[in-house]
Amino acid sequence: MAESINVLNGKQNKLFAKYATEHPRREQSLSAWDYLEKIYQKDSLFAIQETPRQGISNEKQRIKAEDSLFLARLPSNSYVSYYLPIRKLISSVSTVAQYRTEEIPAAMASFRNIDYTNPRLQKSGLLGDVIESHFWLIENSGPSLDSAYIEMHKSIDVLVENLLLDEQKLNTITEHLFKLLEKRSLFRASEYLALKLLNEQGCTINHNFAEQLESYRIMKKGNIAPDIECKDDVFAQGYETDNIPERISHIKSDYIVVVFGASWCPQCPQELSQIVKQYTKWKKHAVEVVFISLDEEKDILKDFVKPFPFITLCDYKKWESPVVKDYHVFATPTIFLLDNKRKILLRPNTVNQLDSWIDWYLVQGNK
Repeated sequence: MAESINVLNGKQNKLFAKYATEHPRREQSLSAWDYLEKIYQKDSLFAIQETPRQGISNEKQRIKAEDSLFLARLPSNSYVSYYLPIRKLISSVSTVAQYRTEEIPAAMASFRNIDYTNPRLQKSGLLGDVIESHFWLIENSGPSLDSAYIEMHKSIDVLVENLLLDEQKLNTITEHLFKLLEKRSLFRASEYLALKLLNEQGCTINHNFAEQLESYRIMKKGNIAPDIECKDDVFAQGYETDNIPERISHIKSDYIVVVFGASWCPQCPQELSQIVKQYTKWKKHAVEVVFISLDEEKDILKDFVKPFPFITLCDYKKWESPVVKDYHVFATPTIFLLDNKRKILLRPNTVNQLDSWIDWYLVQGNK
């Protein structure tokens, strides 16, 4: 809370404290004027009042000009002249996306003009906020998700081009962005980033990060997933021993959900319990499940999979398992939805996302 801080000395400290106190008040006033402006524009009772309408517009322009003038007058060689405009940009995205949509193009341009190689950005502590706010603004300000993806791809192009001459920052920043896009289920954008980096000849991607990206090139939607032999240890509570298929391609089902996980994975028990709950419904719509375990101890695995009414496969080789490598799995849980030709239809991040797909395309589609 700015009002709780008493700045005793330091010119830049005092400038920072002054702006930190005044800018929120200006923003609150602008929001109030925005609200009134809409009333005087759209409500027939007030729309005929030209004088207050013009007065509101003038006051908004004055407040914005006052804020901009404060930033413009900061000493050009000062740190606050770099920091405050970026901090302002980050804090504005929610308001811009919801109430000042006319400012979206300018905000987008400001994000794209940020130099990610500037060491001041790393020292500022704002790097993560800049990336997250930039892509949140794109995601939440477009007329459709398709149009948002177009803008995300443009921003990814600008970001990668800016970072090409600094491989260390390229790896750090693009890996952060990749994880963010995956977390938000913006898979078209994370795939675009992955393929762009893998196809970029002018940079070297860290090995572990490259492995993650490679899964998008080889295991992307539309590709054919490798077949999997049902050998080594097979646990199949819902199958008769002599009915266990030799390969997943022999499973007589229209769709196959392949799940990679383990008893030691913190998230896997919750996700797999969700699958167990939905399994009966999925089976009615010709969806089968195969669990590929990365466990290393048989006794622990046997206890873990007892409640599972679907096939479990395990060779106890963990990350060195040929199946894990064939599917380019680098995290658990990892889920693939295949059709009966092993074509990859979906790479959901969660069981809920997969269940939504099944509800939309199979349950509702069959009604």
